Amino acid sequence: MISEFVCSKFARVTTAVVIGLSLISLGVAQTTPTAGTAASTAPDSPSAAAALAAKATGTKVGTINIEQAIFASNEGRRDGEALVKKFEPKQNELKASADELDSLQKQLSAQQDKLNEESRDKLVKQIEAKKKTFDRATQDAQEDYQNQQGEIGNKILTKMAPLIVKYASENGYGMILDTSQQWPRGPVIWYGPAVDITGPIVDAYNTASGVAAPPAGSAAPKPVKPASTPGSKPAAPATKPATTTPPNK
Repeated sequence: MISEFVCSKFARVTTAVVIGLSLISLGVAQTTPTAGTAASTAPDSPSAAAALAAKATGTKVGTINIEQAIFASNEGRRDGEALVKKFEPKQNELKASADELDSLQKQLSAQQDKLNEESRDKLVKQIEAKKKTFDRATQDAQEDYQNQQGEIGNKILTKMAPLIVKYASENGYGMILDTSQQWPRGPVIWYGPAVDITGPIVDAYNTASGVAAPPAGSAAPKPVKPASTPGSKPAAPATKPATTTPPNK
């Protein structure tokens, strides 16, 4: 089944590269004011953003969960919820296929001692064919979902990057580390909440984006968890002596 529709793939593949490049190269042509400039001025080229980073004199080290910041923002929640809803028909289709496979496997398990060899083989081949089709459809759906989720994340990160640079520069930070992945996959072994700037960045982005907050009581979209995967292999037929063709009467 679809293991989980998660944004971890997007974050883990892009964050290591994007957090370094986006804060400088992608942080361009935005309307967000930068430190030391007028409110109407923003970096309009990679060199301008790079110059801003080069002039930073802060010494504090901060952390940000990029993945959380993106998908906890109003825009991320809105687009994430829309994506989940878009994939609901496919999710239901895969669940129906999973239920059908599960039913066939239970049928084989319950009746294999009663079925003749030909009937057992036919049912086993039917299960194997349906399992192969199901696995292919599941993988295609997962990849499609993750690709579209990655597009949402990259779009938001491109606009969020200059806000991170601005916030870090104005608040004395000389380095911001991403905590989307826990150590040892990520660079941070331990950190306290006092150095985490995820919340302020989400607030700043919500203000800059102008996207309204979701309705009261609405939670950030959770990963879509499909029904449990049917067994990877159909139950093995019971071993029986080869049948003997009765003589003609």
